[in-house]
Amino acid sequence: MAEELGLTGYVRNLSDQTTVEVVAEGERERLNKLLDFLKTGPPAARVDTTETEWHACTGKYKDFAIRH
Repeated sequence: MAEELGLTGYVRNLSDQTTVEVVAEGERERLNKLLDFLKTGPPAARVDTTETEWHACTGKYKDFAIRH
């Protein structure tokens, strides 16, 4: 979804095996669309809670990547 929205940043699973971290940069409207998507997730996903932190855009990401 982040790629479709033209956002940059990354997504990764954290070591607790239940938490997914998403760092995304782009236009506020597109970021809000991503947040709406993340609250339900893709088919077969289970989303219990979401936490959001807003920070200034760094511009250090050139694309959106899956990190391992």
